[in-house]
Amino acid sequence: MKRPLSLTARLALLFAAMTASLLIVVGVVLGRAVEAHFVELDNHELLGKFALIENHLLTSATPEARDTLGQRLDDAFVGHDMVGVLLRDAEGSVIYAVHPSLFNASQLAGQRLPEGIASWEKDGRDYVGRERTFTLPSGAGDASRVTALVGLDITHHAQFLDATRRGLWLGISVAAAVAAMLGWWAAHHGLAPLRRVTATAGALSAARLGERLDDTDAPAEVHELVEALNGMLDRLESAFQRLSDFSADIAHELRTPVSNLMTQTAVCLSHPRSAEEYRDVLASNLEEYERIARMVGDMLFIAKAENGRLPHPDETVELAAEARALVEFYEALAEERGVKMDVGGNARVRGDGLMLRRAISNLLSNAIRHTPADGTIEITIADEGPQVALRVRNHGDTISPDQLSRVFERFHRASPDRQRHGEGAGLGLAITRAIVEAHGGTMTAESADGVTTFGMLLPRAPAQPFGR
Repeated sequence: MKRPLSLTARLALLFAAMTASLLIVVGVVLGRAVEAHFVELDNHELLGKFALIENHLLTSATPEARDTLGQRLDDAFVGHDMVGVLLRDAEGSVIYAVHPSLFNASQLAGQRLPEGIASWEKDGRDYVGRERTFTLPSGAGDASRVTALVGLDITHHAQFLDATRRGLWLGISVAAAVAAMLGWWAAHHGLAPLRRVTATAGALSAARLGERLDDTDAPAEVHELVEALNGMLDRLESAFQRLSDFSADIAHELRTPVSNLMTQTAVCLSHPRSAEEYRDVLASNLEEYERIARMVGDMLFIAKAENGRLPHPDETVELAAEARALVEFYEALAEERGVKMDVGGNARVRGDGLMLRRAISNLLSNAIRHTPADGTIEITIADEGPQVALRVRNHGDTISPDQLSRVFERFHRASPDRQRHGEGAGLGLAITRAIVEAHGGTMTAESADGVTTFGMLLPRAPAQPFGR
């Protein structure tokens, strides 16, 4: 496969092509202007010679003046070695000639030139000429005509034009080469920051994700690229860190049930036991299996939510009705713990009713676990502009600010004290956030003076299908 040209080479060639194109246009215009100027000079010279000949012909009215015409013309054309003149009478006979060697044999034989300026070549030299007919004055006895053919040797003009064209082409070639070198130099130095970015990016690895690309003295285009790459590295580092933390957390969480299973099984197999004892061990193992299954199921749910692979039902959900149904469901557990629950307000959103019920259920069960006896859990629902807010507020241990920002992370528990309140794996709030974000909303968390509030902010008006 042919390797494509580098950006430096492309810019150098572009500089050369643009310079050559502009100089070619200038050269063509200049060459034509010079050529037109020489044509004008030649025409002016020819017209001047015709005026001279005409003046001498007009003064040849008498036979004596006509007899001296040739001498007078010789005197007039002394020193004009580049000019040739042929005068013919009405019958076509040559009556006067100066430097006839400038003309071709056909012209000497009487062949007329076309209208305007004619050009020809003879013996490697270039000539132009014109032909004009004059009427002699009637005082000569009877009117007669004289045809004058004047030629100019313009070899020096042609040589000058050829030399000029060669000089222009040589200058264009040199200028294009110089432009290519300057373009290469400018591109090479201008792209130096990009090469540094490439070198730094090539050295990055999983062990060096904390490094960032240097945008010192980078031009605007490269600066934007560096910012975009640094932003990508930030996201990659964050994702890699979350993945590392998740791997460590899930290994830690699975270690306990797996260790319990292994220990119970080993103890059970250490010596023969009764059928009832085996059933007790299997029942205990089943609880651990169910715990692992719930953990795996919750992780699969979060993974699907983060990758936009959840189902997309679009139905009207009455938040107050869902909250009251969950209050009835948790009523027995709340009474056992001596906790009261109140629901206030109402609002409608569109989305998946089952998933929203699961999100509210996670918040409510979390509040029941961490509310002391004789405490109250308040569920408030209200419209807040373009959003609908559902908040679950309970009294209990205050969550420190450094822990509050992490409560929605997977497998995170705010403190050991809160961990002892339940056997959850730390996935409930993470699942709630995934569900709310899949519906285009956000989660909030506040904790101060023994009061903790978790809020779900959902779009009030119908939005795009979630999960996209």
